[in-house]
Amino acid sequence: MANRLIGDLPKVGIRPVIDGRENGVRESLETQVMDLAKAAAQFIEENLRFPSGEKVECVIADTCIGGVAEAAMCANKFKKEGVGVSLTVTPCWCYGTEVMDTDPLLPKAVWGFNGTERPGAVYLAAALAGYTQKGLPTFGIYGRDVQDAGDTTIPADVQDKLLRFVKSALAVAQMNGKSYLSLGYSSMGIAGSMVDSNFFQDYLGIRTEFVESVEILRRIDQGIYDEEEFQKALAWTKENCKEGEDRNNPEDQIDQAQKEVEWELVIKMTLICRDMMIGNQKLIDKGYREEGLGRNAILGGFQGQRQWTDYKPNADFTEAILNSSFDWNGIRQAFVFATENDSLNSVSMLFGHLLSNTAQIFSDVRTYWSPDAIKRVTGKELTGLAKGGIIHLINSGSTTLDATAQQRDADGNPVMKPFWEITEEEAQKCLDNTVWPPANRGYFRGGGFSSLFKTEGEMPVTMCRLNMVKGQGPVLQIAEGWTVELPEDIHQVLNERTDPTWPTTWFVPRTNGEGAFKDVYSVMANWGANHGAISYGHIGADLITLASMLRIPVNMHNVSEDKIFRPSAWSAFGEDKEGSDYRACATYGPLYGMK
Repeated sequence: MANRLIGDLPKVGIRPVIDGRENGVRESLETQVMDLAKAAAQFIEENLRFPSGEKVECVIADTCIGGVAEAAMCANKFKKEGVGVSLTVTPCWCYGTEVMDTDPLLPKAVWGFNGTERPGAVYLAAALAGYTQKGLPTFGIYGRDVQDAGDTTIPADVQDKLLRFVKSALAVAQMNGKSYLSLGYSSMGIAGSMVDSNFFQDYLGIRTEFVESVEILRRIDQGIYDEEEFQKALAWTKENCKEGEDRNNPEDQIDQAQKEVEWELVIKMTLICRDMMIGNQKLIDKGYREEGLGRNAILGGFQGQRQWTDYKPNADFTEAILNSSFDWNGIRQAFVFATENDSLNSVSMLFGHLLSNTAQIFSDVRTYWSPDAIKRVTGKELTGLAKGGIIHLINSGSTTLDATAQQRDADGNPVMKPFWEITEEEAQKCLDNTVWPPANRGYFRGGGFSSLFKTEGEMPVTMCRLNMVKGQGPVLQIAEGWTVELPEDIHQVLNERTDPTWPTTWFVPRTNGEGAFKDVYSVMANWGANHGAISYGHIGADLITLASMLRIPVNMHNVSEDKIFRPSAWSAFGEDKEGSDYRACATYGPLYGMK
């Protein structure tokens, strides 16, 4: 468990603020206020980890903050400690703007303790009014039920908001200063592959690094990779990655000797793409310091089609293995690496990865199958979650092998876990339930191998997609739902109607009879692009919170209203939550942009 990117992981700063009146008032509150800060820090540290496995660390101000001098002392400490998230806590009245955090780039929240002895709620309202007036969007946290003074337990509703805020704020902080690695550029006219460097910088704080895919060929030709690791990867691949049926026409099939050449190429591509993202000390030791430093890429994408794939093996193996939680070096944090260089879907995957700590599914949102259409082609009807229709998620490239759904929770349910919870047996089952057919040479003239599996069982998942709208900017759409497992005879009929050499996930969004979620068809019809990023768990509410921090409005979601948590200032932009989200994001502008 180690951070593989350059830069320290962000810390959570806890700001205990207090009534500054001395000679009795402040002194009576010191212990209570600091205990509240300690309780918040303990709760956060016990419940949150980074995707790389490290536990989240909190930093508490050295003293309670009663005025501007102590606020400045706290800010100075936070700067030195690498704090990326600001949480203010108090059970009492404080001097509003005098004790506030004024750093415009730090995501911030205020927890005002709901107690009767002191007016913590009055301070919370005054502080949020001050933050709103100064243009510093801040989340307000206030428990529903009154607590007794000195009670340091954190009610369940406050816990939910604390975790939602901190998870999202840490995601913001982790992205800032990192890179997107664009290997190649535009793929087959897909708009998401036309990488917008201004969007990445202004909204995410991420720089874009553009590298032509010929660099992969150079590194292969000149041996700029770790030969020892390549041999290890080759042996592991031969043992664990079973070749599937070659579905190409006989005249298009290649012999086993050529397949061996292609296997070696795609393995080298995997090593090289990883090295370009995060660097490799072995390359530096070989005398290739520039190449060995990497690009500090927290996410990336590979153009592939068509200039590369008309000539060389596709990157399906590379993308699938990088996006999985294991490879020849064992179980490790998944990478975020998009096929077809769809940078917007890569960002969507990154959001899910940072919020859930799990590997991500990259898919075409390929086909809506209505109950009538299914009955027409199979003669059968679906039941359960699938009875109202299903969406076929399938793509030749980036789908993580974790999506085979071979990992299990304590009750035996299929799940996708953070890598540190995955057992060796579970990783092996993911591999055993995947085969690698030779690529469809109609699509991929240069060959390669595509992963083939189907997602088993029912898992709660969230599909999201970031889209760019001219004149509006980025918008995010979210669909919570479940994977479903079809009877094998139905699956086979439906799967054979598309490319049967690619991995399949059958998806059913949660519908509510209204708007874009009227039914499954409406979700498909309102989806804004050909791709979607699918994350384990129902994380729609976390995505909404994260989007508000980045000033990205959400144009479509099926998250219940009571779970939506945005900065308090959003309520000043109108009573309808989605309209106010658009207006607030437009007013404040992108987090790192010049407004």
